[in-house]
Amino acid sequence: MAYITGQTVKTLREKKGLTQRALAEKIGVSDKAVSKWETEKGLPDISLLPLLADALGVSVAELLTGEVAVNRNRSAQLKRSLFYVCPVCGNMIYALGEGAFSCCGVRLQPAEVEANDEAHRLTVEPIEDELYVHTDHPMEKGHYISFVAYVTDNGLQLCKWYPEQAAETRFKRTGDGLLYTYCNRHGLFLIDSAKRKT
Repeated sequence: MAYITGQTVKTLREKKGLTQRALAEKIGVSDKAVSKWETEKGLPDISLLPLLADALGVSVAELLTGEVAVNRNRSAQLKRSLFYVCPVCGNMIYALGEGAFSCCGVRLQPAEVEANDEAHRLTVEPIEDELYVHTDHPMEKGHYISFVAYVTDNGLQLCKWYPEQAAETRFKRTGDGLLYTYCNRHGLFLIDSAKRKT
């Protein structure tokens, strides 16, 4: 496993506008210790990592990887949020912006929306105050739709689908929204704009 580098400590410290002495005082070490870390003549004790991360304004995961996530969706617009899917186990994380997420020892990246195609098309039927969503996509153990999500300005509804089960669900209509589907082989698709029918 990678450990923190001196360049990471120096870069994050400078971004925070801290001197070596100011950082040292925040975490209870000498400024000489911080200098040694930054010149890679020594490493911070693992017990100091939470304090160091807090002083630098990052998570421990970001400190260890040197990759700082920047949330560009500060207004928390649900329609601009992201899906992270583990390539090993299929676990899914939904976030309002970029984050530092890991699963099965893998640093997760936001799923990119693929170009729509006929194979991943959803059929969406408005029925009273619901959307009935279904597909003819294969639902086999090695190839299936893992989840379908209905995202509006004020909420997220998610339905997990499993192999060898019917690929259908009903969502309560809560306004104009976006429908996403995730194929375990081909990735994330923005299928349709689910407009409110008047």
